[in-house]
Amino acid sequence: MCGIGCVVTLCSQHTIHDFFNEDILWCLRRRGPDSSQQLIKTASDLSYECLFSGHVLHLRGLMTPQPLEDANNNIFLWNGEIFNGVRVDDLENDTEVLFRHLALCSSEADILSLFSSLRGPWSFIYYQASRHSLWFGRDYFGRRSLLWQFNNEVDGAFCLTSVSVYSKSGNQWQEVPACGIFKIDLKACATTKSLSLTLFPWKYSCTEITVDKIFVNVLDQVSKQLPNHIPLMMNESKLCLRAPVIPLNKTVSEASGECPGTNISNIIHMVSVETLQGLLAEEHKKKLVHQFIDVLNEAVKRRVLSLFRDEDQKTREVPSMSNRKAHVAVLFSGGIDSMVIAALADKHVPLGEPIDLLNVAFMIKEQAKQKCTDKKHTNQEVQLDLLCPQESCKDLDGKTGVHLSCFDVPDRITGRAGLKELEAINPSRTWNFVEINVTLEELKKMRQQRINHLIYPLDTVLDDSIGCAIWFASRGEGFISNHGELKPYKSPAKVVLTGMGADEQLAGYSRHRVCFKKYGLEGLKKELEMELDRISSRNLGRDDRIIGDHGKEARFPFLDEDVVSFLNSLPISEKADLTLPRGIGEKLILRLAGMEVGLTASTVLPKRAVQFGSRIAKLESNSEKASDTCSRLKLFS
Repeated sequence: MCGIGCVVTLCSQHTIHDFFNEDILWCLRRRGPDSSQQLIKTASDLSYECLFSGHVLHLRGLMTPQPLEDANNNIFLWNGEIFNGVRVDDLENDTEVLFRHLALCSSEADILSLFSSLRGPWSFIYYQASRHSLWFGRDYFGRRSLLWQFNNEVDGAFCLTSVSVYSKSGNQWQEVPACGIFKIDLKACATTKSLSLTLFPWKYSCTEITVDKIFVNVLDQVSKQLPNHIPLMMNESKLCLRAPVIPLNKTVSEASGECPGTNISNIIHMVSVETLQGLLAEEHKKKLVHQFIDVLNEAVKRRVLSLFRDEDQKTREVPSMSNRKAHVAVLFSGGIDSMVIAALADKHVPLGEPIDLLNVAFMIKEQAKQKCTDKKHTNQEVQLDLLCPQESCKDLDGKTGVHLSCFDVPDRITGRAGLKELEAINPSRTWNFVEINVTLEELKKMRQQRINHLIYPLDTVLDDSIGCAIWFASRGEGFISNHGELKPYKSPAKVVLTGMGADEQLAGYSRHRVCFKKYGLEGLKKELEMELDRISSRNLGRDDRIIGDHGKEARFPFLDEDVVSFLNSLPISEKADLTLPRGIGEKLILRLAGMEVGLTASTVLPKRAVQFGSRIAKLESNSEKASDTCSRLKLFS
């Protein structure tokens, strides 16, 4: 993973460095702590200038500083992972491999074909010297962040970056839409002294929608986000990228389209493991579940093995069992998404290597309120407070395994139960259950210092709750149990697996039940189609910025292209059955998969969003709605 940035100026009165301040560079270095370089490309005869900034987190192959420049003066910045589509050998770096392929492209169609073939998350910036062209974009789902900023002056600067800082100026940053790849003809723009963009949109291979209609829809969608002086054009050849997944199966049978209130079944289903076992007795259902397990298992395997491990390349020695450190962590609530990911990761992570389970809890509101009235503490006292912040918390019990009542939020309780299930599946594995305890004071402090800039340009109460929860969880600073005692621990894992994408595809949210009750399967189908269409702008750019801030990389097994295509191929009724109660019907195919990989009680836990499970929601205000603009994100000095 990397932090990448670029500035383009067209005959500006300012130096190019004026448009890329130190605060942004500092944010980029946090994403890529292993190497930082900048490169300026000047075309004095054409009066344009480009600054390229690359900051590398070393995860695969040989360390490869960015930006990369070849003998033909092409320049490449890559923030991504190639898991499939283009061959990358174990000791190769995917940035170098992709750059070599790009250098062989002789046409726009070649470039589009190359990016269409990639499987994995990415954002990139590519300067094609021979054509004076700047290419950039994000993958189909927008799993890697990329922001853009247009200067208000017509001949001003254009900026791209993985992450920014909030700016009070009128030149606001926005997320680059994950609707295709953009190109700027720098030669033409330098001549006219004005910026214009050309778009190459995504298109399903098998679609009845005409190219012209795709162009009209995407142009309309993206143009609304652009300043009036920035024209957006479709490429003249009407070229498109091939979508890496198949379209959603929209078949709805007459019977399955009925709502729960239409007496579809007189059977009263209990929320129990036995109910799931009964469903697995159906041969067709069991076959589908195993197909799903196979494709999800491969997705997890790619994400835990495409990773530099110290013993492979640095020392060439295998550390002793006691000295081995975790390379992979899971954002872990003990819910079905994180449990299945952890259970599948266990099949592929080397047995002597621990897996970190990152479990975040915010102090229960009563204690948080009381603590706010206390006097300031020394640093040492604050660390002790995280173990036992108030006398009102139960005492630590060193014999039976320490636990803290003031952090006993729902996700902590289900997380501990999930740990026991994983230990039963593989008692030989070291499972580091990392208890990450966040006080109200630390929440306010870190939101002000770091988190608000990472969430930006998003700004809702929901963005704040989820962003803060994920930031503290992925930081990985907490406590692990060591022979019944809690010891301070900081996760060294650079790869963080997350369950993002499961709810969107498998009807996991409560709004899906509301939609189903009102409109049946036909309505649910439209809702799920919309979920994946907007996941890049609602979630993934934000989550990438949040997790990347710790010099760690987010990886999303449920958004692996093969997983999405498999799930898209199924009728909705095979993935979820909302006639069944909560804890069974939503994400049904995933719950059945959990049963088949050895999970038990966690397979029937109802969906609980991280903001509620960690208890950050409503911690500071009871009157907010999730969609409200969050005033706390606007508290900039």
